[in-house]
Amino acid sequence: MNPNKKILIIDDEFFFRKILTDALSNGYDIIEGENGDEAISLALAHKPNLIIMDVEMPVKSGIEACKVLKSIAETSHIPVILFTSRSKKEDLILGLKAGADDYITKPINLSEVLARVDAHLRTRDYYTELEHKDLLFLLELSENISALRSPMAILRLIVDRMNDIVDVSRCSIVSINDSGEAFVKASSDLKMNDEIKLELFKYPEIRKSFESKQTVIVNDIKTDPLMNSVREYIQDLDYNSIVVIPIIKKESVIGTFFLRTASPYKNGITVRIQKLCQLVANISANALENAILFESMKTAQEYFEDMSIRDGLTKLYNHRHFYNRLEEEFSRANRYNSPLSLIFFDIDDFKRVNDIYGHTKGDKVLKQIGQLLKSVARESDIAARYGGEEFALLLPNTNAAGALDVTNRLSAIIREHKFEKMNGEQITISAGTATLLGKNIESYEQLVRLADDAMYKAKKHGKDCITQA
Repeated sequence: MNPNKKILIIDDEFFFRKILTDALSNGYDIIEGENGDEAISLALAHKPNLIIMDVEMPVKSGIEACKVLKSIAETSHIPVILFTSRSKKEDLILGLKAGADDYITKPINLSEVLARVDAHLRTRDYYTELEHKDLLFLLELSENISALRSPMAILRLIVDRMNDIVDVSRCSIVSINDSGEAFVKASSDLKMNDEIKLELFKYPEIRKSFESKQTVIVNDIKTDPLMNSVREYIQDLDYNSIVVIPIIKKESVIGTFFLRTASPYKNGITVRIQKLCQLVANISANALENAILFESMKTAQEYFEDMSIRDGLTKLYNHRHFYNRLEEEFSRANRYNSPLSLIFFDIDDFKRVNDIYGHTKGDKVLKQIGQLLKSVARESDIAARYGGEEFALLLPNTNAAGALDVTNRLSAIIREHKFEKMNGEQITISAGTATLLGKNIESYEQLVRLADDAMYKAKKHGKDCITQA
């Protein structure tokens, strides 16, 4: 790292700036600011080599500041890394549209931050081992990848072009999902859109890269101790060395991808191949992730609309959308004289879960409760996270008996569910139901009050029970 290179860190939280400054000050000159306006003025004054900026800031947001910086000739070339919460994917798309070069989600992993900073500030010395055709290849690959919106097309382009430019036996992109299953998503010896599931225990080099989130190089598969456990599987392979490089490490967004290149060279992975693979991984990462984000919804507009009505953690409807739908369904039920039931429930002793197992585990419990709620709900029902550990389920065309049946099933499913790493501890709920039938309830607000009161009666009655209004 070059100490003459300057990094501008912009965040309104002093503690966060200090963490980044402590991590980066040994290798770079650090300039600090607190808001988007300071980002612009400090960038113009100091001409930093890199800007790291939070999205959510007072006065001017990171997205607004990025848009301005990219519109000014003096600062447009400076790479910008944005920090944003994992739950706010809409910020990612807005930031990229504003011209951001990269982003990292909070809470941060310092090793990932250092790797990203190093990738954006690599000196010219890094390229000395590359050939002229390599530089032309990287330029061409970058331009082609940026124009693609299909993740599979990007993966295919990477493996095909790597196979053309470097004398390798096989170039593959491997993905590991949240369940720890590994799949070859694209390979120079696979047809387009073909996919192969890997038995990960047979690929210790991929497993090590996944666990360490670092590049793994095996210069001789016959002698490297890492390969001892799979020696019987590799005796007849037509390659001698392997390099595995993580392409994308933001697992919470799309999963983990690895560029795996196998080479026949007897002297191991050359510096040229290693650097070329690393650069391909770097320039592929943003475009690949952007493509997957955009593909997740038919259009960006649909994405924004859906995110605006969802709870970020559970992906159930949020409090505001719940009330919009409640008002609509109440009006419809009155118009057609049909029943409408509402269930409110609260997780019993949820504070204890947070106190004993931590808020991260508490969040996972909330997410799993959301999934269990969706498993009980019909397509016409409206399931929502009402707030904190409270949930709601609106049941159109459902009478009081039907609401009680659904609540009993939901309560049983949650009680019997084995929550991960909870030492077998049982989670229970207290629930209340209320039903509009004829003109017995005057407004949707009254329906909410009745269901809410019934829920609190259930809690007072000893929890893990159901009360009907």
